[in-house]
Amino acid sequence: MNQSGISMKIYHVRGGGSAIAPKSVASLSDVLSQDEDHVKALTSRVVRKGPAATVAAAGGNKSVPLTQKLKPKWMARISNNSNINSDSIIPLNPGLSIGSGNYYVKIGIGSPPKYYAMILDTGSSLTWLQCRPCSLYCHSQVDPLFDPSASKTYRKLQCSSSQCSSLKAATLNPPFCEVDTRACIYTASYGDSSYSIGYLSQDLLTLTPSTQTLPGFTYGCGEDNEGLFGRAAGIVGLARDKLSMISQLSTKYAHAFSYCLPTLAGGSGGYLSIGEAKFSSSYKFTPMLTDPKNPSLYFLRLVAIKVGGRPLPAKGYAIAKVPTIIDSGTVITRLPEPIYGELRDAFAKIMTSKGYAKAPAFSILDTCFNGSTVPRKSAAVPEIEMIFQGGGGAALALQDSNILVPVGKGVTCLAFASGPSAGTNAIAVIGNHQQQTYSIAYDISNSRIGFAPRGCH
Repeated sequence: MNQSGISMKIYHVRGGGSAIAPKSVASLSDVLSQDEDHVKALTSRVVRKGPAATVAAAGGNKSVPLTQKLKPKWMARISNNSNINSDSIIPLNPGLSIGSGNYYVKIGIGSPPKYYAMILDTGSSLTWLQCRPCSLYCHSQVDPLFDPSASKTYRKLQCSSSQCSSLKAATLNPPFCEVDTRACIYTASYGDSSYSIGYLSQDLLTLTPSTQTLPGFTYGCGEDNEGLFGRAAGIVGLARDKLSMISQLSTKYAHAFSYCLPTLAGGSGGYLSIGEAKFSSSYKFTPMLTDPKNPSLYFLRLVAIKVGGRPLPAKGYAIAKVPTIIDSGTVITRLPEPIYGELRDAFAKIMTSKGYAKAPAFSILDTCFNGSTVPRKSAAVPEIEMIFQGGGGAALALQDSNILVPVGKGVTCLAFASGPSAGTNAIAVIGNHQQQTYSIAYDISNSRIGFAPRGCH
């Protein structure tokens, strides 16, 4: 196995110099609303109680079953397939919402390679991008659409291929066959009603530097793509499924990756490193856990939380028993009640004891302070430490930039929230705001996740 790695820049979508910054700035309340949808979809997937996927009906705000909107186009292509009949509909099971789509990298597809800004998602497996002819719909993107006919190495995969058989595990949706060509059709649907449908394909993948390539990279060439993808060309899947980009690259490099997510204010210095087999001593590791129902997601065990150096009591609720996911698509970390309640009360008590005035709640953020009274120096804000399983010191020691988020009008809020109510099925999700500026390593071969402070260059 080649132990060398590839390093690419990670960009914040709304950071300075972003190539795919939204034309109109989304309000924080909109971002938090999308974040809430994302976490609800994630919770539903883990506890297997997710609702059916829906999309907005054409010409109005009314929601209709996703299958009804897609039926006319795609059923015409697959209606004679032996697995279904002309009265059937394409069943789309909602996977994870793509959330805020905060971070992206640029990858090359095709021969000669064309480069595209693609959203990073540790909760997704299948990588896909928008392709000509966009026979139904393509959302607006910054880069020109990928044209398969212009690539010397492009090919559609057949339904008989092993990759097509792997689609259900990767997307939660079964594959379908085009009647005339027997080409494999994928459906990637998300919990916020976003979706991509097209042909499962293979082509040359090119990464930075341009000499780093992977022939026969399997991905989705989407001809119908609607939803909250911003101005990116598609999604890069970083989950553990065999069709993810990380798993496919593991045939050439070590089965591992790491990243550092830059802050919105900084916007630069972030990176995605693929294939690093040896991690520096600055990393502290905790076991990577697996949920048999969701084997592609990244679970770990949170064993304690400290606020200002004092552990939360977590009375009546053992933190270590809560399934905890680390996820690049979630913005604000979620904790189940009463763990969140204890964190909120402990943090607010310290802040108010120092004379910082409380402010009204903002969206899902219920612990807010008058921004003019919140100190800018990290030493003045009580540290929040999230401690993980293992004796190696794996932890996120959060400072003010990871703990607080400005919400406007002189108000700053605690960047944690209570997770969706799911009774005993509650989960915790570590969001990207708390991950920012840390180097986080996913050593899949050795089933461990590592943390190292001050990671962004």
